[in-house]
Amino acid sequence: MELERTPIYEIFDRKQSGNQLYIMREDLLPFSLGGNKVRIANAFFEDMQKKGCDIMIAYGNVRSNLCRVIANECFRKKIPCYMICSFEEGESEEKETSNSHLMQMLKVKIVKCRKNQIAETVEATMNRLIQEGHKPYYIYGNKFGTGNEGVSASAYAKAYQEILNFEKNQGIFFDYIFHASGTGATQAGLTCGHLLARDKKQIVGILISSREYERAVSIIETGVREYLKGLGKEFSMEDQKEIHLASEYTKGGYGQYDEEIEQCIREEFALNGVAMDGTYTGKAFLGMEHYIEDYQIFGKKILFIHTGGTPLFYDWLGTQKKDLGRL
Repeated sequence: MELERTPIYEIFDRKQSGNQLYIMREDLLPFSLGGNKVRIANAFFEDMQKKGCDIMIAYGNVRSNLCRVIANECFRKKIPCYMICSFEEGESEEKETSNSHLMQMLKVKIVKCRKNQIAETVEATMNRLIQEGHKPYYIYGNKFGTGNEGVSASAYAKAYQEILNFEKNQGIFFDYIFHASGTGATQAGLTCGHLLARDKKQIVGILISSREYERAVSIIETGVREYLKGLGKEFSMEDQKEIHLASEYTKGGYGQYDEEIEQCIREEFALNGVAMDGTYTGKAFLGMEHYIEDYQIFGKKILFIHTGGTPLFYDWLGTQKKDLGRL
C-alpha cells in the first residue's frame, strides 16, 4: 500500500483549555476509509511476504478497523483471508456493524468465538490450514497473541518521523501527543519514535478497552523492546518511564460509551468538521480533555492523532435520529 503524509492542523478547542490543539488526520489515509490500521496492516503484509506465507488470519470483533483494512488488502491481492471474530461479554454473536458488513462484502471467512475461546480457535484454524498445505500468517504471532509486537510497532515508529518533519517545517513543536490506545501497537510505535528522537514530548495513550492496566502496559513495553531490539538497541528502565497510559477514561470498556462521549462527538463534528466514534476516537478525545483538566495542563501545544474509524461514526449516527438537533 502506498502511504501518504496525512494533514496536521490546528483545531478549535471546545473546552478553551488555554492550550493550542492540533489534530493529525490519520482517518484521511487514502485506502479503505483510512485510519492508523492502514499503516499497521501494511507492516503485517510486509512481514507476511518476508515469511513466505499464503493465507492471512486476522483477529478482532465486528467493530474492528484493522480487520476491515486487512480484508480489503487481501481482496485486492487475492490472498485468502480469515478473521477470528470474538464477541464482548453479553454481546450477541449476530451483532453487525458497517465494518462487519464491509468484511462480508470482501469475502472474509469469519470464524466466530467467545472471548475465552480465542487461543483455541486461532490454534484450530492455523492447524487446519497447515494440514491443507498452506502457510498461514496470524497477525499477532502465536495463538496467545504474542510474537509480532515489534512488527506492528514499526508502523508508528516510522509515522513519528512525519510528526518530526511537520515540526521542523512549521516551527511548531508539540509538548504532548494523545491518541486512542487499544491493542497498544500505535502507542508502542510512537514511543519508539520518541525514544529514538530523544525529544521532550510526552506520548499519552487513552485506554479505550477494559484491559487491565498492567497487561496493557506490558504489551506496549514488549512492542517497544522488540522494535528497538531489531535496531540493535536496548529498552532501558529509564525508557520504561516514557510509557504513559491513561486507564481512567474507559467508560466501562471496549465499545462502551455514554452521553458525554456522544456530546463530544456531536460538538467536534459541528465545530471542526471531524467525524469521531464512541469506540475509539471520541472516547480518546474526551479522555484527552479530561486528562488535560485533571493534570492541569496549560499553555502547551498538543497533538491529537485521529486514528480513524469512519464506518463506526456512521453506525453511531444511525442511532441518533431523535437527538440530531441536540448540541
